[in-house]
Amino acid sequence: MRTPSWLLCGVSIALPLFVRADTCKDTDMHHEAASADQPFAFNCTNPPLTYGEVNVVWYRAASKAPISKDNQSRIHQEHTWILILPLKLEDSGIYLCVIKNANNCVRIWMNLTVFEKHWCDNSRRSLPNLSDDYQQILRIGPSDSLTCHLYFPETCVLGPIMWYKDCKEITETRFVPVEMKLVVYDVSAEDSGSYACAAELTHAGRAYRVLNSINVSIAGRVGNERRIPKIIYPKNNSIEVQLGSTLIVDCNITDSKENTNLRCWRVNSTLVDTYYNESKRIREGIETNVSFPEHIFYTVNITFLEVKMEDYGLPFMCHAGVSTAYFMLTLPAPDFRAYLVGGLIALAIVVTSVLCIYNYFKIDIVLWYRSAFSSTKAIEDGKLYDAYVLYPKPQKESQRHDVDTLVLKLLPEVLERQCRYKLFIFGRDEFPGQAVANVIDENIKLCRRLILIIVPESPSFGLLKNMSEEQIAVYNALIQLGMKVILIELEKIEDYTTMPESIQYMRQKHGAIQWRGDLTESSQCAKTKFWKRVRYHMPPKRFPPSSGPLTEARTLQFPSQQMETKMGLLSR
Repeated sequence: MRTPSWLLCGVSIALPLFVRADTCKDTDMHHEAASADQPFAFNCTNPPLTYGEVNVVWYRAASKAPISKDNQSRIHQEHTWILILPLKLEDSGIYLCVIKNANNCVRIWMNLTVFEKHWCDNSRRSLPNLSDDYQQILRIGPSDSLTCHLYFPETCVLGPIMWYKDCKEITETRFVPVEMKLVVYDVSAEDSGSYACAAELTHAGRAYRVLNSINVSIAGRVGNERRIPKIIYPKNNSIEVQLGSTLIVDCNITDSKENTNLRCWRVNSTLVDTYYNESKRIREGIETNVSFPEHIFYTVNITFLEVKMEDYGLPFMCHAGVSTAYFMLTLPAPDFRAYLVGGLIALAIVVTSVLCIYNYFKIDIVLWYRSAFSSTKAIEDGKLYDAYVLYPKPQKESQRHDVDTLVLKLLPEVLERQCRYKLFIFGRDEFPGQAVANVIDENIKLCRRLILIIVPESPSFGLLKNMSEEQIAVYNALIQLGMKVILIELEKIEDYTTMPESIQYMRQKHGAIQWRGDLTESSQCAKTKFWKRVRYHMPPKRFPPSSGPLTEARTLQFPSQQMETKMGLLSR
């Protein structure tokens, strides 16, 4: 922590008990000299700390109590200002301003010296080395200006500014007052001297007279390039900023040491502090400067406590004499990468959801599509049947009864009558006197699917290696015809290792449909889950344009006619 210069000089000051020196940061001492009987004001600011929510308290360093905030008191605090209306000689001394917020604490010290000054009375001299006169320069040429430094809080109302030279009011037309400035045209050596600007200040119903003394010297004009301040930043540029964020922008200016140009921020040709007087959302900061051998580097910032939509596209002008430069706020360009990533994630979620929904309702969707967009055109694939039904002959009476019920009753009822498929069921559809091998070999070639019924621990499948019917059917289905197999488990089968390898292969390749019905009339509906799965694996059915009695009669051919049809298809 930096020790104030007044402590290094051996000055001892008693701090208020609750202002701990080890918790606050000290700034340099401010030395102020002012004449008695005049209003005095000093603003305690430490940007950007004082732009937020802070607590500011003024103290007389020798006192433990804070300065009053009663505006009727001669010495009182108003917001961040200390006001003394008017000054008295006993007001000289050290004053302390403490600025605190939730995270920081700053102490600003002011050494005030009050002396007697009798303006325009040469018989009464002020103390030596004490003066509150401002030193300004007018350069010989077409025009130049002087500045009146009257800075008070908003509660103080300034009247019209009057300008004087050598204790006489200025009335010449080449002297033109403009706000806080006095523009002087046709500057010559005769314009040097003692100037003053005075105004009436009104506060809380009381009127005071405030006056600035200015000692003016005359200098020859230097080239225009040195007279015109140079604004380094901003450069008529735009700044990308998010809506609602906080922003501080510096105006950096280089100017010659002799210039007295006013540096400020304006918006819509109005001072920023005046334009945002009510909300105080945007404020101009304290001007700072760094002196170099040939020029002075000035910085004055503008602070946005919260950027609003109305600020975008509005030029914020930095003025330094006749030089101006601006910046405008713009919304940041959209981050297309974020949109792209978000879009891809959304697309992936949608695709995943669609796939999940489709996978869950796939069977219903396919069956609906077949029924809604079925074709009446005959299938030209040389097939007579939609499926060949192969089933075992269990030795257990209960299993044999269940198999016969499913194969000879339920399959024909649901697939043939309700869904109008044509099945070939051995033992029902072959012609008397035909050899078993010929029947199987011929008819399986005329089928589009192979429906294979299996039961657990069925000894009949153990004979598969020796039974030509099963051998021929499985061989043709798997090898020659590439036929799709529909494997139906009449009961849940835990272990397929006891099954023939061909059945194990079909289970692995095509999966299995497990029967969950009770083999009663309630299981004869084509819209149950089991029959939907079977219908899903069956080939699409193409319905004829009409389904009257004549059409159905055509499908009921005599055995001799069926034989002729089969022979004709096999001979192709």
